[in-house]
Parts: sequence; structure tokens; C-alpha cells
Amino acid sequence: MKTGFGRAIGRRDFLKASAVAGGAALAFPGMTFAAGNTINYQTWSAAVDLVKSHIAAFEKASGLTVDYANAPWAQYRDAMVTKFVGAAPLDVLWVSDAWLPEWAEAKWIAPINAYDNLMAYNSDAEAFCTDSMTYKGEQYGLTYYTDYMGFIYDAEKLSAAGFSAPPASWDELVEQALVMKQKGIAEFPLMLAMAKESWLIEFMSAMVFSHGGRFTDDKGDSIMQEEKGGALSALQWVVDTVSKHKIVSSGCVETGELAGLKAFAAGNHAFALLPKYRLAMLNDPAQSQIAGRAKQALMPMGANGSHATVGWMRFHGMSAQAAADKARADNAAKLIEWFGGKADGQYTFQKLLFLDLGSGFGVKPLFEDADVRAAYNKYGDVEMIQQQQALAQKKDVVTPWFGDWNEVNGAAWQSAILGNASPADALKQAGEEWDDLKSQS
Repeated sequence: MKTGFGRAIGRRDFLKASAVAGGAALAFPGMTFAAGNTINYQTWSAAVDLVKSHIAAFEKASGLTVDYANAPWAQYRDAMVTKFVGAAPLDVLWVSDAWLPEWAEAKWIAPINAYDNLMAYNSDAEAFCTDSMTYKGEQYGLTYYTDYMGFIYDAEKLSAAGFSAPPASWDELVEQALVMKQKGIAEFPLMLAMAKESWLIEFMSAMVFSHGGRFTDDKGDSIMQEEKGGALSALQWVVDTVSKHKIVSSGCVETGELAGLKAFAAGNHAFALLPKYRLAMLNDPAQSQIAGRAKQALMPMGANGSHATVGWMRFHGMSAQAAADKARADNAAKLIEWFGGKADGQYTFQKLLFLDLGSGFGVKPLFEDADVRAAYNKYGDVEMIQQQQALAQKKDVVTPWFGDWNEVNGAAWQSAILGNASPADALKQAGEEWDDLKSQS
């Protein structure tokens, strides 16, 4: 099951470092604060101790008070909608990129474009993060967490098959997988998790983007059904791996991300698409039978594609309620900067979140941080991680009608994989559903 962000390494005692960030006079040079003002801050129930510590540092630095509350991830979205509708006090909140169109259209959250100090952070942020926070030309927050779909391989199996390097293309993967299958190294060398769950759109998007395709065009109209520039070549490739090459099990349609992860960690496969943060677990001897062997390579490319993958992110947003009051908005912007931008000149929260939980960050300068590099290199290759993150793209199907379309699209892909429909017919159905829902919006 997806959570607000992935946990990858055990808790470490970095909380005290956040308190150090409370060098009051240095925190907000040139800014004044209205004493006694309270900022209502809502998150889901993750990294609670770290959040509280960073709030304490903010309160010390700013003289402002933060009323902090959290709710479990599974109930968070509904809890926020209830607060929005009921006009409960709310100023700053965590937002998933998947909710942005719905919440922006409902005018529950507000753009931050008027705050030049916040917009200035875009020069440090990954492009897909900024894109994911932007809706109809306006930006709605600052990122604090991101990750992407990675291509992972078992180096031992690769070597046993006689290969010195992982596949650079999807066609090369087929070639290597067939050799592994012939030599008895793995019955199904590639693990794809294609069950209808929340991760499915990420798996699909990584395949589509790396094949040079998209689900929708710049106007938001469906192109998924098109052979060139759409999703057809990606889906056809998946279908062939199951029915023609038999390097992927037909049971992939019943395999979720967690089940696939466990199967890969058990040594059942040579290649897998998995969220990048899973590298830490895969290289942990206490949790994985392939510890030390799980490596990351760039996402293989299709014939007309690239090494692109899909990314996702979470951000700090401002409520429309706060934005309507200049004083509240200014204070909210300060808290957004403290968490999503810099505190005392450093990306403190994003760094601590990574060191404490292994949660990915969305700002490029942290890749040069010595502590971050050392932590990443304990279980991965920081240079590879950075290179792939720079090639991540935002999902192009995040809309208010995504949920309804996703049900039809997931069923269509599964039908094609099982041989009950041609890839062309499956994507035609998905495309027609998309355009129909769009026309009703």
C-alpha cells in the first residue's frame, strides 16, 4: 500500500539537528513577525517527531505559534475535505500531487506565485517537481519529498548469464532475459507488478515514458491509443513479454508492488521495476536474500524512447482560507519556506527527512551534501540515483477524473496482458473513456 512517502532506512538520531536550525536572527533576515499569531498546520501521520522538532525551531526563530495536527494517511484526504468544507482553521498542509487538480478547482488551496522568495526555489527543484505542483499555470507549493520508479537488477544473476552490463534498452532486456531463462537462472527474469492498485499508474507511466510515449497531449486530450507518441508500443512490449517471450509471469496482473518486491528480494527474478527507495530494503541482509546484489541502472529505453521514468512528489501548500487574509498568508508562506525551502540557509527538513527515513528529496543541491551522499552510497549509487531522478517526468493523467478513468485503464491493460483484447483495442477503450470523462468535467 502506498503511504505518504516511503520508509527506507531505520530511525536515526538526527532530531537534535533540527533544533539547531533555530538561530532566530539568521532565520528570516529582513522579515518582521506579528507576535501571537497562530499558524494552523496539518500533515498526515509520518515523521511526526521530526516535524515537531522542526516546528519548535520555527517557533523559536519566528516568534509565531504553530497549531500542529496530523491524521493517518489512509484517512488524510477525506479529513482534509471535511475541514475544507467545514471551514475549519487551516493555513498550511501537506498535499499529494494526485490531489492538486481537484483541490485547486474547488478553490481549497491557493497559488503561491505572489511570493517571490518561494518561487525562487524553483531553480534548485527538480523540473518534474515544479511541474507536479503547477496547475493551469499557477504553482501551489514547495516540494519536500519525491521519488521515482527505478529499474533494479540482480548483479549476480546478470553475471551468471554472462553479461557484463545491465540492458540499456527494452529489446536488450528481452535478449538477456531469454538467456537467463534458457540457462535456468530464473523462470521469469522480469518482475512486473500489474495488479489494479494505487501503484499501477506509476508502473504504466514508467513503461510509456521510456518508450517515448504519453497518455495525453499538452491539451489534455488522449493520445494513449496512438502507436507513435502514445502508449501502444509500451503495452505491446508488456504483452509480448508475457505471451510471446514468457519472461514475465501472466500472474503479474495479480501481483502488487509489495508482493513483487518480496519476490524480487527472495531472488526469484533478475530485473524489476520498483520505487527507487526500495533499494535500501533490497540491500539490507535482514530483509533481503539478495542484499549487496541489488543495483540500479537507468530505465531501459524503447525504440523511439529514452531513459525517462515517472516521478511523484508531495508538497507544502497554502489553504485558500489563509490566502484570503494577507497577514495569515504571509505567516503561512514563512512556514512553507521553513519546511519546503531553506531554514537558516539550508534545506534542513528535506535533508533530515532523508537521513531519518530515507525519503527522497526534490532539490538538486542536496545531492552534493556529504551526509546525503554517504547515506545513499550505503545501499545504492548516488550518481546513478541523481542521474535517473533528473530524467523523471510528472504523471500526465492527474486530473479530477483520474480515479474513474484509472479503473477503466487498469482493466484494459490487464485484458490485453491476458490476451482477452488486443493492445490497440484496449487503449482505444481507455482513450475513449478519458475523452468522455474530460468532456463531462
